[in-house]
Amino acid sequence: MDLQPLYHTLRQRRRPEDVADLLLDILQDRLSPQQTATLRKAANHSVRRSVWQYTAMLQAFRSPVGAGKQVHKAAELFKLPPSPAQGYEAPEEVEAFLRQVNPLIGKQPGQNNYRTDRLDRAARQAAGLDLSKRQYNKLFRTVRHLEEKLATLLAEWRKLELEQVAKHGFAHHLSYEAFSQDLDSAAFIAYYTARCNLRSEFTIGGQQRPYDEVADMLFQRCAGHSPSRAARWLGAAPVPPSSTTNWWAIAHVYPAPTVLSQLSGEQQGQLLGRWTTLLQELAEYLRQVWAQNTFQRESMIVKRGDDSSTWNAAAGSWNKARDNWMNLLYALGMEFVLDDMCFGKALRLMAGDVAAWHRSAGQGLDPNTQVWAALPLPWEVFAGTATCTKAQVEAACQQAGLNPEKSGWIAPRPHGTVPFQPTPELVHGVSVGNPYLAAVLKRHRYFSGKNVQPLRPDLN
Repeated sequence: MDLQPLYHTLRQRRRPEDVADLLLDILQDRLSPQQTATLRKAANHSVRRSVWQYTAMLQAFRSPVGAGKQVHKAAELFKLPPSPAQGYEAPEEVEAFLRQVNPLIGKQPGQNNYRTDRLDRAARQAAGLDLSKRQYNKLFRTVRHLEEKLATLLAEWRKLELEQVAKHGFAHHLSYEAFSQDLDSAAFIAYYTARCNLRSEFTIGGQQRPYDEVADMLFQRCAGHSPSRAARWLGAAPVPPSSTTNWWAIAHVYPAPTVLSQLSGEQQGQLLGRWTTLLQELAEYLRQVWAQNTFQRESMIVKRGDDSSTWNAAAGSWNKARDNWMNLLYALGMEFVLDDMCFGKALRLMAGDVAAWHRSAGQGLDPNTQVWAALPLPWEVFAGTATCTKAQVEAACQQAGLNPEKSGWIAPRPHGTVPFQPTPELVHGVSVGNPYLAAVLKRHRYFSGKNVQPLRPDLN
């Protein structure tokens, strides 16, 4: 069976309802009547089945703008034909082009200082460059600008990677071979990934939890649980769940204790190594972003000039990696590590209007912020310049009135199964009932924090 359309959703941002609609066609007679009814709860709200047959929500993560324009201009100046097979969207393609043009002007990669790195006439002649000063300077500037674009492109791809990890872990790193190995596993991974990718809503009531009743039904098929007595009574017996569940693939997006317990010790160790390596990289990245800003650690409320998007992407990725790292420690019986090294969460920045909404509703500052402010910064702990033990975290949580285990500070965070809820149409986090109205409001910058372009132009 071709699962490519379902596999592609792992790197997209398709609505869970649309993924459920795909699954109805793929699973067909494999489900019991009760399971089919559960899946239809979501599929009936798909774009294909809706009255509007339209959504204003982007169906993919926002990709960085490539360097195609800059590369083609540079190729024109250097009189080189750009590769028609490459769009120069990926940093590796731009790096390959720079390796081609840098030697043509006797320039080393990264040496872009106008004062010290340009060649004078004698140096150009010695390098065999038959270029006037004006021609050489123009080519030097072109390459310098392209290298600056490459640095920006690398940063944007890094931010995209962090955003995806923060949402769904390592799901987008799964190969098609691993994903398609077992149909029931693929169904759960695709739907649960789509639920994880839901956008944050502008609310003080908490975000939707990804593990809903549809995800649970698909997971129970992977776990091999038999249909209920009522399901057997309702109709013919469905095809039983697969006995070849790919727990390794599922662990990339849902590393719950029940999943990790199905892995071999080698597989658990491999995942622990990947998450630990990512934590190490993220610790340094968080440190850099923190140093470039002046965040208010005691409140974590955004102020003008804060790079909140970069920090929140990195913090979300850190928290996801930290949760999964902790899950693996417990699965391997290594929770004793937390007695000596128990770095804390990284708190996201909160918009000022959301903070004001909390205050107007009689709610104070999130107690997690108090714990965050009381503990050493995560990168200090990871670098060994500060100590943060399990006892310190427990004391900080007690001071803030939090249960350290249930709040996820010292143990895997427990979760239950929530009812399915349709994906709302959002305009910068604000729910709008009509998708066409949502598209109009977005186009005119409503709820964006920027100057609104009125729906009706000024007729005066």
